[in-house]
Amino acid sequence: MVAIENQSQGQRAAEAAAQPRIPREARRLLHEMAASWADVADCRALQVIPLKGAMTNEVYQVRWLNGAPATADGGEVEAEAAAREREVRKVLVRIYGDGVELFFDREDEVRTFECMSRHGQGPRLLGRFTNGRVEEFIHARTLSAADLRDPEISALVASKLREFHNLDMPGPKSVLIWDRLKNWLKTARNLCSSDESKKFRLGSLENEIAALEKEFSGDYHGIGFCHNDLQYGNIMIDEDTNMLTIIDYEYASFNPVAYDIANHFCEMAADYHSEKPHRLDYSKYPDTDEQKRFVKTYLSNSVSEEPDAEEVESLLQSIEKYTLASHLVWGLWGIISDHVNDIDFDYKEYARQRFEQYWQKKQALLTS
Repeated sequence: MVAIENQSQGQRAAEAAAQPRIPREARRLLHEMAASWADVADCRALQVIPLKGAMTNEVYQVRWLNGAPATADGGEVEAEAAAREREVRKVLVRIYGDGVELFFDREDEVRTFECMSRHGQGPRLLGRFTNGRVEEFIHARTLSAADLRDPEISALVASKLREFHNLDMPGPKSVLIWDRLKNWLKTARNLCSSDESKKFRLGSLENEIAALEKEFSGDYHGIGFCHNDLQYGNIMIDEDTNMLTIIDYEYASFNPVAYDIANHFCEMAADYHSEKPHRLDYSKYPDTDEQKRFVKTYLSNSVSEEPDAEEVESLLQSIEKYTLASHLVWGLWGIISDHVNDIDFDYKEYARQRFEQYWQKKQALLTS
């Protein structure tokens, strides 16, 4: 790794810590890739920068710098500006988190990733190693938690999500959510102590899942290819074109589109880049006007066409009910992750909050 002489001590420490986290096999792959690029003078002159906010994988920006590092005094901002002037190539390295096989099949996820790339919907796959992969680095900005509340950006997300749901993806067009809930519940119960199971009321969730499945039987408002994890960190925006890219498809599958929108609304309570990233603030859950604006945009086929009011209201009601399924999914995810993942995140407290929302909202939503 080539260090920048005038970068801050904290940044140097973070990058030094990141370098050993890149497996030797991955570093060898990166060197081989860079050696084939004519604009990279030294394939080993790479810089590793950890990216924050990931909770399933470890993600790093890797870039190659040409020329001698700057020697002038300056702060971190000046150092980064100098580095960008010397930057010739950049990729993203994704190291798979521990225990991910409990959540999804990695080979299925890679096939989805490659198919999305062919659709022009995401980054290209540049290479694979045993416990991860190298991806094209998208030159766009990841959305922030606050961006999701911006009416203009929210409208872009709604339109992009409709496009995503309509993608022609391979495989059976069958709903996955109920099997996922049942499988994750079984896994959580196997991992938890009896005290943990009682604390999270896992013994009652089998009946809860069955009741939800019955509630939504035959009333899906359409099945689409759903992202199932549309938090702000999985959406990127090119600020020159206002084009969005949805990334990270680990949990993607066919599902009711109302569930995917419900999950997106639930994610508005999160800020994974705060001092306490596990804390959820449900005062930030979209109000009725925000929800209606999002759904109207989602249902509109053109700028001038206004969707049917009854269709909007019906979808809104389904979305609100599907938030219950979202709370159970991510509550179980939190419990399992707490047992298998060593990423610095309070998974158990996150799970507690999701289950709390489920029990608080259940009666009102299922009797409405």
